[in-house]
Amino acid sequence: MAVDVFSAKKLEREVRVDPRATGIVVIDMLNEFCKPGGAMILPGCERLVPPQTRVLDAARRAGSTILFVVDTHRPNVRQDREFLKRAPHCLEESWGARVIEDLDPRPEDVYVVKRRYSAFFGTDLDLTLRDLQINTLVIVGVVTNICVRSTVHDAFFLGYQVIVPEDCVAATGPREQESSLYDIATHFGIVVDSAQVAAALLHGTPLENRVAA
Repeated sequence: MAVDVFSAKKLEREVRVDPRATGIVVIDMLNEFCKPGGAMILPGCERLVPPQTRVLDAARRAGSTILFVVDTHRPNVRQDREFLKRAPHCLEESWGARVIEDLDPRPEDVYVVKRRYSAFFGTDLDLTLRDLQINTLVIVGVVTNICVRSTVHDAFFLGYQVIVPEDCVAATGPREQESSLYDIATHFGIVVDSAQVAAALLHGTPLENRVAA
């Protein structure tokens, strides 16, 4: 996508990451969205597993923190704002609200429960990241134009360096994927790919935003 006149005013700088100060935030890679029988399957979700695994493996080797964000909703509340717009999903303690086993979630990983689209809204994610002395976030998962994008916005507002590997996120359609990644790359962070993230974590390779200035 060509850079528009307004977005072309952005500035670029070299981005390097300190693995110990980097958190891999995995958004909603859950049975409900990714596995047959889930209430809200995102087509193509399975394509995310290999590149996400590449990033997670590199992160574990480099000493980065892995944080799984788990969409979870309490049953029988009077009003769940998401359920005003979306079918009921990810009910508390259900199979649907579990991280897919494909990503090898481990007890030592951090798990954050969210009840709205953003992983920061009404959660202790920001406090946890600050306690871990993390200032850079690699955000992966689903859905790019909903929960991923909401989380990216809040991360930027809170002062984190934001990195989104484009092959590790999926949207509701091609238009939404391209538009969301364009906006992230031009206004909120940088967009790269999983191989670049792995190289940055393991070898200190600088990252280059996919949308040129």
